[in-house]
Amino acid sequence: MAMKGDMLYAWTNDAAIKEKAELGGAVTALWKFALESKAVDAVLVITKGADLYDAKPVLITDPKELAKTAGSLHCGTLLLPKYVKKFLDGAKNMKIGVTVKGCDTMGFIELARRKQINLDNITMIGVNCGGSVSPISARKMIADKFGVDPDKVHKEEIDKGQFIIEYEGGHKGISIDELEEAGYGRRSNCRRCKYKIPRQADLACGNWGVIGEKAGKATFVEVCSDKGAKLLEGAIKSGVLAAETANPKGLEIRAKVEGAMLKLGEKWRKKDFTALGAKMWETINKETSRCIKCYSCIENCPVCFTAAEALTKGSIMVKPGELPPNPMFHMRRFAHISDSCINCGQCEELCAMDIPLALFSHAIRVEGDTTFEPKLGKATYSN
Repeated sequence: MAMKGDMLYAWTNDAAIKEKAELGGAVTALWKFALESKAVDAVLVITKGADLYDAKPVLITDPKELAKTAGSLHCGTLLLPKYVKKFLDGAKNMKIGVTVKGCDTMGFIELARRKQINLDNITMIGVNCGGSVSPISARKMIADKFGVDPDKVHKEEIDKGQFIIEYEGGHKGISIDELEEAGYGRRSNCRRCKYKIPRQADLACGNWGVIGEKAGKATFVEVCSDKGAKLLEGAIKSGVLAAETANPKGLEIRAKVEGAMLKLGEKWRKKDFTALGAKMWETINKETSRCIKCYSCIENCPVCFTAAEALTKGSIMVKPGELPPNPMFHMRRFAHISDSCINCGQCEELCAMDIPLALFSHAIRVEGDTTFEPKLGKATYSN
């Protein structure tokens, strides 16, 4: 019987899923069982659109359609909670399964706190996340650093500290450290992230810690909730999934990988935040002076939406026709999310003027956590 706290290796018995899946196809098999058993009404996943630099959210209701969604996509930078809130009525009357990375998980939690999403109707399968790469940056990186035509690449992955591509003619990997020192690699918010295993999802899955004969053929599954345990046990009993207890040595390796990722995140925080230093507010005022008042940062933030009306039309902080807007526009927005920024990077990713908004909001959030967290108790998650 599966229980919260279990650590397992799992793999699919479904031939169609096995043919296309990575790492044993456990996540896809779990969603197939969830749909067939009516545990969820639909599954929201990210799949490849026009090419591997085009991440597309897809809502699946037919279990037969799941096999084509198998596999990972590191050049997809979408945040799924926004789609559930905006297009699926916050899951108020629909049970939805979602494959999530750490920032997705935090986004769901923050939106649930604001009564925008019914978390009781959400089942989350989390995947370990070493970071994502912006599509435009990925294309330039592959052309400049790898010397490969981006359109000839048919698969990419981040594994063992490398960004690896497969393309017509071969495959090549370059150290993430080398790429990032050269200004490429993962998004800046991903570099600073310290929420690598999303344990606030119902199940946390990935390849970290899968060793021996199961390496590359199974998924590591950590059971994080009773809902997750029920889903896992049902999938095993149905025959779509097989599982065994994780190798104790694998547990040690998984912990070491996570620890290394956390240290790397701390390194980038120190580098980025130290660069801001005592002149942080001066830098913020200078950078935000390029703002064209498109409101993308507000519309795409999973926690800032309640301030939209106050900061946009009719606000004394934003005079019609004034560019750039009064500096208090951004100061007020930063203040609004100072205790809840999830470091998802959407504000910076989608900023028309390339203002490093995620850096500023994350620095403010971390400074606040450092100041007040010892008094309030440890946070439920670290980003």
